[in-house]
Amino acid sequence: MRENDTLKIAIAETSVIIRSGLILVLKRIQGLRIVPIEILSPESLHDCIRLHRPQILIINPAFPGYFDVRKFKEDSFCHAIKCIALVCSVADQALLRNYDESITLYDDAERLKDKLNRLLNMPREETEELTGQEVLSSREKEIITCVVKGMTNKEIADALYLSAHTVITHRRNIARKLQIHSPAGLTIYAIVNKLVELQDIKKYL
Repeated sequence: MRENDTLKIAIAETSVIIRSGLILVLKRIQGLRIVPIEILSPESLHDCIRLHRPQILIINPAFPGYFDVRKFKEDSFCHAIKCIALVCSVADQALLRNYDESITLYDDAERLKDKLNRLLNMPREETEELTGQEVLSSREKEIITCVVKGMTNKEIADALYLSAHTVITHRRNIARKLQIHSPAGLTIYAIVNKLVELQDIKKYL
């Protein structure tokens, strides 16, 4: 997505305070022209998606009625839409794995922009890359390569022109998606999935 392209984001949340606050933060994100679409009830959800065709749906997993991400995409004939979980309370991590991304009440504008850009720039072919697991973004793969090479968070941040905070967030997402919590485990993953060649990392082992 190019800078200043219009981005339609549907927000399904019954709380007017949370919904309005999120819209305010989204509108403050520079470089993205965001058009928010408010969804107040389950009845209006499918109609909104069909009429407005938003690129992204931000929805509270506790939105009235059972919300199944995969079934929703099939029923709405909108497989390309990205679904983001709006986590306002303790949520089942197994449930969140079905979403393309998740945000919390503590995310700031910079973090939201980071997550939106990651979703929008994700190549379509990546969606079939991991079986039974969430998809890694190109940025997350770059970070795995850096971790395998023994780089610190600060070194990774400097190399990829990110903040240290963003690197830490990416590493948490990687650990959650892959269920791998050690550099050694990431090294094996990187070699098996051809993110790095064995001879390239021997000197770091």
